[in-house]
Amino acid sequence: METVIEEDIVIVGAGIAGLTTSLGLYRHVTTSLITGQQISTTSFMDNKGKHGGAYEVRRKLLLEALANELPSGTIRYMSKVVAIQESGLSKILHLADGTTIKTKVLIGCDGVNSVVAKWLGFKEASYVESYVTRGYVELKDTHELEPMFKEYLGKGFRVGAVPCDDKCAYWFFTCTPSKQDKELAEDPAKLKQYVLSKLEEIPSYVRFIIENTNLDALHSAPLRYRHPWELIMGNISKNNVCVAGDALHPMAPYLAQGGCCALEDGVVLARCLGEVFSKKPKEEEEEEEYKRIEEGLKKYAKERRWRWVDLITTSYIVGSIHESGSKFVNFFKGRLLAAFFAALPLKKSNFDCGQLK
Repeated sequence: METVIEEDIVIVGAGIAGLTTSLGLYRHVTTSLITGQQISTTSFMDNKGKHGGAYEVRRKLLLEALANELPSGTIRYMSKVVAIQESGLSKILHLADGTTIKTKVLIGCDGVNSVVAKWLGFKEASYVESYVTRGYVELKDTHELEPMFKEYLGKGFRVGAVPCDDKCAYWFFTCTPSKQDKELAEDPAKLKQYVLSKLEEIPSYVRFIIENTNLDALHSAPLRYRHPWELIMGNISKNNVCVAGDALHPMAPYLAQGGCCALEDGVVLARCLGEVFSKKPKEEEEEEEYKRIEEGLKKYAKERRWRWVDLITTSYIVGSIHESGSKFVNFFKGRLLAAFFAALPLKKSNFDCGQLK
């Protein structure tokens, strides 16, 4: 006889959005390489010498910190969802290993290829022409990077570097590669040389951290995003199902807000569902609880919708300008627009999603 596991809430995906939601519920510088001139820098420090609120956090460490705060057994690893079935007011998940889970609430935080988003009617996320190469380096000695985000704009590419601590740094490189260049993503050694070949005018200390990045710390992938009108017209929540994080709003990294937005999602979603379950009457009919869950998810979608639309739209526009090979666009990008774009990430990060109650 098949065993069915029953849960109040099931979150598919243990990324930033999934872990933040789970934990919330449990607790209740820019330089133009075209002109050769530095346009502006974005410091992490305020005018009093204190940290201004922008931090570079290694994704692996963030996920570990969130996961370690959850009770043992909360996360079920290697459990791919292969089908979603309706059963009365509940949803039944069928996993690849044969396990069946029945839940009152289903939250899809399962990334850009989300099974839950597909069930809700969302199309596959669209591809941007650009690719991004990311690298993380741990040096034996202290690097020369100042505590600020430095960005360099070239003809058809963008590269940036930011320190994580005194010896560790993160860097990225975005461009629109040719068909032949796209094959480099499968060869880390050639990929690294390709990036360096594009950066002849970059300062030596930034080039140094790229040169010293281990091949296994390199990652390259095409950029994907969801069209803003899909978020305006689509079903972010339906009955007792919703999506969050990259499952809902994959976006190009030009504002550095993808992970931050997923954290915001988790806080808001946990707050909306927390209100539903914390105020649950002792003798409540199943249909009444179902309606309260449905309203809680609708509240989450309403509160977050225009934040997602703003970030996705702005990021797409900025990326299109950055990756343009047009001489006309490059002229204005290098002389007039760079300072404006440099300030956008911090401006967009100045957002208060509220607190858990």
